[in-house]
Amino acid sequence: MSKDTLIMPPSPSSSFITRRHALVGGAGLLLAGCDQINASPAVQSVLSLGEKATHGAQRLVTDRNALAREFSRADMSPVFRQNGNRNPGTAEYDALAANNFADWTLNVGGMVAQPLRLSLAQLMAAPRRTQITRHDCVEGWSAIGEWSGVPLGLLLRRAGLSSNAKYVVFHCADSTGGAPYYESIDLIDAFHPQTILATHMNGAPLVVGHGAPLRLRVERQLGYKQAKYVMRVEAVASLDSLYGGKGGYWEDHRGYQWFAGI
Repeated sequence: MSKDTLIMPPSPSSSFITRRHALVGGAGLLLAGCDQINASPAVQSVLSLGEKATHGAQRLVTDRNALAREFSRADMSPVFRQNGNRNPGTAEYDALAANNFADWTLNVGGMVAQPLRLSLAQLMAAPRRTQITRHDCVEGWSAIGEWSGVPLGLLLRRAGLSSNAKYVVFHCADSTGGAPYYESIDLIDAFHPQTILATHMNGAPLVVGHGAPLRLRVERQLGYKQAKYVMRVEAVASLDSLYGGKGGYWEDHRGYQWFAGI
């Protein structure tokens, strides 16, 4: 790896993958893409689970270890919507963007032994995974795109995740209606091989509308879990004391289900 790659003291219990793309799967499945899911049964099942459903029950909806389908470049959608917030619009974010995020850093902390503070250059120099997957939105559309970034599990292992941690929270630069935007996933999704912190989309660095400089891709869940503008990653034992206590902006304010598996 480059000498700039994640400069931290070594950990006896974990190490970085030394060969770039070591986690990349086999050839993408040559499956026909779909740009309209039109309120598919998968989407409807998530939205109709009911607010009283427990996290444990929600996790039983899908096979948690299965891989999301991967596609070929020929299947990629000609247009991929910039959905949700398209710019955080804060003075802090605007200043970072104006300098091409050279001064931006990602903080990985909470219940870890070695908190990390990583520049965008360090993340880009780290081992990466590239995958072409389908993004399914609760609004009834889908698009296929290529994402490239650092496997989240790699960072959590490097930071020395506590055995008492149960969730990973993503704190973002944007807000909606004055409420900070955030999302969370459990450790099954956090260590899933297709869960990455993406810096690139379709072969180019993320643009602001798609979440620059860093966004979550958790491919076995619906689009509202794919947090954009990620600034901080926090390992926690419980979601109860965070913001509205339900694990995400949409969950807190719109009644969406915390587990949005497809």
